[in-house]
This record gives sequence, structure tokens and C-alpha cells, in this order.
Amino acid sequence: MLSYLIGSIPSGYLVARFKGLDIRQHGSSNIGAANVARVMGKKWGYLVGFCDFCKGFLAVRLGLLVAAHFLLSPVLGSIIAAIACILGHNYTIWLGFKGGKGIATSGGAVLALLPPLVFVSAAVVWLAVFLIGRYTSLASIVAAAVLPLTVILFTPKTGTDFWLMMSFSVAMAALAIWRHRSNIVRLLNGTENRFGKK
Repeated sequence: MLSYLIGSIPSGYLVARFKGLDIRQHGSSNIGAANVARVMGKKWGYLVGFCDFCKGFLAVRLGLLVAAHFLLSPVLGSIIAAIACILGHNYTIWLGFKGGKGIATSGGAVLALLPPLVFVSAAVVWLAVFLIGRYTSLASIVAAAVLPLTVILFTPKTGTDFWLMMSFSVAMAALAIWRHRSNIVRLLNGTENRFGKK
């Protein structure tokens, strides 16, 4: 529950409100970092992305501590916390269960939960796709899609922890792609906005 509440903090909405805007009425209407950057400028988008990233990282660390306190599986506790946090971000209770798309929050969770090379590999893929096409949505979709592969490559394949992490990566990738379904339609139609174009 606490991890969900951490994830549900609508960083983009709050930052925009601080500047006198309702971000839901501008750009793509999404409260995520990409829309904030498009509408308000890159520095505000970076701030929102950092805050959302920290939510995922903090929630996983919290889940790890709670699981250790109750002598439960640290990996399972971390995964439950990560999923709750990402769902909190995507479906925040404070905005009628309408939130962001979970990429930055998922990134924080991945860094806290999985081996560093998994995060680095997904980040490199995201950056490469973004630099080539300048589509944040496409970069996020591709990075999410390759996440399970990076888990296979860089996670020790011993015990149940590997299968827990693998299942988590598949579920998180599927959720991220599902949240981008409208972007996929626009990409196919050639109407998706490139980063830097309002």
C-alpha cells in the first residue's frame, strides 16, 4: 500500500501546478516527463523524470527492507513493491486513476531491483533509439521490449530469484507497451510528435 502511494504522487501534475498549469490540458495531456518537457521546457521535464525515477527506486528499497524485517524473500518483496509503485504512477488515486506511462518510475525500480547491467543496457537502447528517431515513445517501447532479454543475459540463472525477476521484467514490459498503445497507433500513422516539437 505504501509503495502504491509513493508511486501515486503525481510529480508532473504538481510541478506544472507550481508553474500555474494543469498539464492534463496541454500537449498530450499526459502527466509524464516527456509531456512536461514538451510543454514547459526540458529542465522541468528532467525534474519530473528524476522525481518519478526516485519513486521507483525508493519503493523497491522499501520493499526490500520490509521483506527482510519479516524474513520473507527480498526479491519477491522488492518485486511486489515495484509493481505497486508503477501501478500507483500509472493509475494515481489523486487524479481519478489517470497517471503517466511508468517509464521513469520503472527505470528506478529496475536499477534498485535488477543487476546494474540490466539497467545500463535498457538505458543504452532507449538512448540509441531516441537519438535516431527523436521519439520518446518509440524509445520507451523498444527499451521495454528488450528488458526481458537483458534480464536473461545479465541475471544469474540460479534458484527461484531468476524466474521472479524474469516474470517481473515480462510483466513490466507488457504494461509499458500497453500504456503506449495510443502512441503506437500514432507512430504507425506518422502523426506522433518528435521530441522538441510542440
